[in-house]
Amino acid sequence: MHRTNEDWLTDLHAAGEQRETALSDLHAIIIAGLPYALSKWILPEDPRFSALVEEVTQETILRTIAKLDTFEGRSQFTTWVHTIAVRIALSELRRAKWREVSLDEMQQGNDPEDEAREMPDQGQSVEKSIENKEMMHMLQQVMLHELTDKQRKALMAVAVQGMPLEEVARRMGTERNALYKLLHDARLKLKKHLEKHGLSPLEILAMFEQ
Repeated sequence: MHRTNEDWLTDLHAAGEQRETALSDLHAIIIAGLPYALSKWILPEDPRFSALVEEVTQETILRTIAKLDTFEGRSQFTTWVHTIAVRIALSELRRAKWREVSLDEMQQGNDPEDEAREMPDQGQSVEKSIENKEMMHMLQQVMLHELTDKQRKALMAVAVQGMPLEEVARRMGTERNALYKLLHDARLKLKKHLEKHGLSPLEILAMFEQ
């Protein structure tokens, strides 16, 4: 059954069988779209796939219902829903990865995504690629020699790996505010020593945006 954006909103705001049918159809659409949307990160053959898709689908429906009034109609309703689903799925995959990797392993760079981050950008010149590699080496040396072990672990987890502050604080056995202070001090140290070597924080940020 084809629905317009208005049809979806009407049916999902309704009660009884009309709403249940719309929810069932939405459930099927989400499940059908996830294998392709997530193919870059996880394949259907993966043992975790079926459970992940079902969990993501249920959570997507709950969030969609909660956010119905925020839908502005700038895209197809199902496209909007798929965007929500993919975000939820990627968040869950990241959480699963974090559960399997310790802060020590992150600090040592034993992240399966490290290789992808280190692949050269085909659009960069050789000179720019070498310059970025040298800047990265300098940054790693400053982090190794100027930061405390706790500062280094926290900064690697939050700034490099993208782990949520709450998860880092839990693993380090500290409060969120104390972690904020730890990260603030670490960034000040980095700024001071990078400037001493003639690099500005903006240059470092530009390097990561290549």
